[in-house]
Parts: sequence; structure tokens; C-alpha cells
Amino acid sequence: MDNVRKSVIAGSWYPGDPSVLRRDIAGYFRRVPDRELSGEVVGLIAPHAGYIYSGQVAAFAYQLVRGKKYDAVVLIGPSHRVAFSGVSVWGGGAFETPLGRVPVHEKLAEEMKRASGIVVDFPAAHAREHSLEIQLPFLQVALGDFSFVPLVMGDQNAATCRDLAKAIVQAGKNRRLLIVASSDLSHFHEDIKARALDGVALRHLQDSDAEGLLENLARDRTEACGGGPMAVAILAAGGLGASHSLVLKYTHSGEVTGDCQSVVGYASAVYYK
Repeated sequence: MDNVRKSVIAGSWYPGDPSVLRRDIAGYFRRVPDRELSGEVVGLIAPHAGYIYSGQVAAFAYQLVRGKKYDAVVLIGPSHRVAFSGVSVWGGGAFETPLGRVPVHEKLAEEMKRASGIVVDFPAAHAREHSLEIQLPFLQVALGDFSFVPLVMGDQNAATCRDLAKAIVQAGKNRRLLIVASSDLSHFHEDIKARALDGVALRHLQDSDAEGLLENLARDRTEACGGGPMAVAILAAGGLGASHSLVLKYTHSGEVTGDCQSVVGYASAVYYK
């Protein structure tokens, strides 16, 4: 297969050995309490730190789609390394992790480009970006074989978020999509301040309030490196019929490292119909 995006964080952010990786993810799933939802999961929010920090939080989200089947996954993350305008799609080929290759749903990617001028081919945005790759092994274990559309947001302003959400909804009207937003919350504050900042975001996630989230991010009342992807997931899931929302798990890095003077916040959430 041509145009394969190779892993850039296997062996550092998560295990590079396939058997160890599967074992670790299975362990995270075992530690998630049983929870039954009354409807179909349309959207998920999951963190994107190294698995030792945020893997358990991510498992609360991915546990809810284990064994489910979707026509495609739409995976949205922020750009950490490259500045650019709009939203970059990796329009063909596949992404590779130690668990194998995940093919891009090329038809769906093309439909999104046609639906919105902000969705562009800009491969450099994906080359070293970890926010999408970190989600793939969880999706591979939870879903088995699936195809996806990788989207990296260069702009995370409200207009871009609304535009991208509309494009996803338009392309997903006659498909069963799973929309996944990759985001961490506040960065490098002490425990009490981090919890206060993150509490603002968590309320918006719980209430499916994308506009409130975007407003408070713009006013620095809360923080998230993937605030745009989270807002897009909320808007697009709602546009595809999700009417229920739930914050599943919150923690911060200090609860793992023991250092509560400079922490990063992590949350997972679900949107379902």
C-alpha cells in the first residue's frame, strides 16, 4: 500500500511490542467499571498523553464501543508541531501502529473536502503529530478492523469548528460514524488551579455545550490543547442524532506521578443517541 504514515511514538508514548501493547490496553479495559448505555455511541472524547498517564482515562471511552461496528471513524486532533490554516486530512493510504495498518476511508475523506474548503491536503501536519496516532491502538483493540478519516486542526476558532462539524454531518448522513476528538485539558498548573480550570471544560462536555466551551476557551477561563476537536465532536455528534452526553472519567497527571505542583488534565466523555 502506498502512502502509509508510519508510527512516530510507538515505543515511547505507548509500547512498541504488539503483545505488550495489547496486554496493556486489555488491562486498562479490565479496570473500567461495567456501564451500559441505552443508545448508540456517536462521539467520544479521549486524552492523548502517553498511556502511563492517560491510558486509563481513554479506556473509559473506548470500553463503550468494544465489539461495535461503524462504517468509519472520524478522528480529530489538534496540531502540536506545525502551524497552518484550516484542517488537514490524510486523504488516502493508511496509518501504521504495532497492531497493523488502519486504512483511510478515501471516499469519505474526499466527500469532506468537497463539503468544506477548510479541509485540505497538508501531509506535513500529520508527519510528527501524536494526537491521532495515540488513539489508534485503542480503536484497533476495541473495534478490530475499521477505516477512518484522520483530521488535524490547524485553526481551532469557532468558525472553523462549526464548518468542520457541518462537513462531517453532511458526509455522515447515510453512514454510521464514530467521531473521536483527541484532547488533553489544562497544562502545568498546580492541582487546585488545574481542577478549577478543568471543571469549566467538564461542565461544557457534560452539557454538550460546544459554544460555551469555545467561548470560555477564548476567554482563558478553561484550557484544552484540543478544544476545537472537542467542540467539533460535540457539534457533529449532535448533528448526527446524539442527544445524550456523559463525562466518563477525569484525572490529572499528578495522580499518576505524585507531583501535584505542575499537572496536565485528562478527561473522557461520550455522546450517544
